Amino acid sequence: MSSGQLEGKVAIITGAGGGIGRITALVLAREGACVTVAEINESLGQETVAQVTHAGGQSLFVRTDISQEADVRAMIAATVEKFGGLDILVNNAAAGSPKDQDILSMDVEVWDYVMLVNTRGPMLGCKHAIPEMLKRGGGAIVNIASGSALTGQLGLPAYSAAKAATISLTRSVATLYGQQGIRCNAIAPGLIMHGRLAPVFPAEHLQIDAENVLTPYQGTPDDIAKAVVFLASDNARFINAHVLPVDGGLLAHTPTFAQARALGQQRVAYDAPPA
Repeated sequence: MSSGQLEGKVAIITGAGGGIGRITALVLAREGACVTVAEINESLGQETVAQVTHAGGQSLFVRTDISQEADVRAMIAATVEKFGGLDILVNNAAAGSPKDQDILSMDVEVWDYVMLVNTRGPMLGCKHAIPEMLKRGGGAIVNIASGSALTGQLGLPAYSAAKAATISLTRSVATLYGQQGIRCNAIAPGLIMHGRLAPVFPAEHLQIDAENVLTPYQGTPDDIAKAVVFLASDNARFINAHVLPVDGGLLAHTPTFAQARALGQQRVAYDAPPA
């Protein structure tokens, strides 16, 4: 059910051809925003537009490679031409590599590719979106980072570093342009299963996540989309430069939580003095 939080707003969602991006496009449109679906895969992007339109929303597809400045510039220009301005940018598009395993085996080309899309892309989006937002008195940018940017883990060093850079970019943009009405926040999702990820994600790793989140369920793209709506709306008017984990509490507890719970020790007060 819509509450019209974004009525009259114009939004761009990059990587909106599936997963978190597609659901975010649908939810933003449901809340009243006109939505540009920016996606490198034309057929997937057009599918999202069709779904938004079928649901009664207004949508535009622009084929966009976010690592290329000319594409990003064209994405912004097409949106402004179609809808008259820009209020919201969701930097969601991302890329990884199966070769992003560890540092010792890291190919420089893999590192550079992951950085190109995940770091340069959001920067270019901010660079070209902010001038249009300023024409309307301000706007909201939501960068989709990752919980992997906040921790060390056994893999994905390039992706984690790139997403950490996106968090730093978030704070820089807010600091540079906040007084001019630009709010820039980031979301750090936990494990979010969706159509693109589910076929290749090991079931045993999904179980590990289930044992470590602090909710009786795991996250879905809709959970991220609703957080985007909040940060993009006037309800978050005094929130800027913030990183919002949407991870079911995954990073809030001691690393031994799951093992301790399995042993029935979850209520032990380890720092309590002896009786």
